[in-house]
Amino acid sequence: MTSKPNLLFRHDALFGACQGFADDLGIDALWVRVPLSASILFDPKIAVGAYAILCVLVFATRMIWPVKTVRAKMPVEAQAAPLSAQADNEQVELAHAA
Repeated sequence: MTSKPNLLFRHDALFGACQGFADDLGIDALWVRVPLSASILFDPKIAVGAYAILCVLVFATRMIWPVKTVRAKMPVEAQAAPLSAQADNEQVELAHAA
């Protein structure tokens, strides 16, 4: 499990309501954003109201059932490897991925 940033403080979202609702449903956020964006063309008041309801709903679900995050641990090899003083332009052979 990877760590996710807080939806409220992300730089690419406005309150993260669509992303949070989609995460709760287990679907892609695009399936929530497109209909909400299209509803602005028909009635902006309903669209803003629906977004406000989504914000409250996501906030409530996050308070009741918080998203559990796990911190990524550094591999043992990376922790034990001593740092050596090398020039910035020196080429270093990297380990091959498994």
